[in-house]
Amino acid sequence: MRAREESEPSMVETPAADAIFADPRLAQLYDVFDGPRNDLASYLDIATELRARSILDIGCGTGSFAVLAASQGFAVTAVDPAAASLAIARTKPHADRVTWQHGGVDSAPAGPVDLAVMTGNVAQVFLTDRSWADVLQQVRTRLTPGGHLVFETRRTSDRAWERWSEDSDEATIPVPGIGAVHHWRQILSVELPLVSFRHSYRFPGGDVLESDSTLRFRTDVENRASLADAGFAVVDVRDAADRPGAEFVYIARS
Repeated sequence: MRAREESEPSMVETPAADAIFADPRLAQLYDVFDGPRNDLASYLDIATELRARSILDIGCGTGSFAVLAASQGFAVTAVDPAAASLAIARTKPHADRVTWQHGGVDSAPAGPVDLAVMTGNVAQVFLTDRSWADVLQQVRTRLTPGGHLVFETRRTSDRAWERWSEDSDEATIPVPGIGAVHHWRQILSVELPLVSFRHSYRFPGGDVLESDSTLRFRTDVENRASLADAGFAVVDVRDAADRPGAEFVYIARS
């Protein structure tokens, strides 16, 4: 089976991809510094629990979950606004079993699919109420009747940003084909519900590339209300398997 890519005009406010995903030099570092994706197996378990056969992976990044799900026999469509990340995704084993789409969720085929997922706190990149509501509506139109949306988001009460310091995140890791790359992170601003921070990477030879990010922290009340407004019913809210007490994992039915 060959990988497929489709193109449709975008109608939804899709956040611009951060440099860590969009810059080709940085995108090739992402998997190395992100480490083992211990969170992904639980998404497969949920897909099996919900008896899903087809999955829409929103904000798929370098495709770690998409190719994992495809290797287990799920029909997967994966979308992301960062072409550099998709280029890496397409090189991975089982990538030829995935339909890759450059863009936001509104650029995905009309579907329908049984399950839509946002792994890795993708839900937090939608900073405005409008952009988040638009995405939820677009997801719902692409689900089968009774289909599900599953996503994770950090708990505001955990105050994760207080642990994001230069010292705790500083590391030097050898990257194949590049050499030893040094990384550190710093907080730029905390103006709840928004938290902004910067990743910096020093390459062999001294070049330093930076990637700035901002995340929206929503409360459980806000998440439930936004899902209800979009026509979803919350089926369950769980702990993240890899970060108990720090994340909400929502399972919502259309």
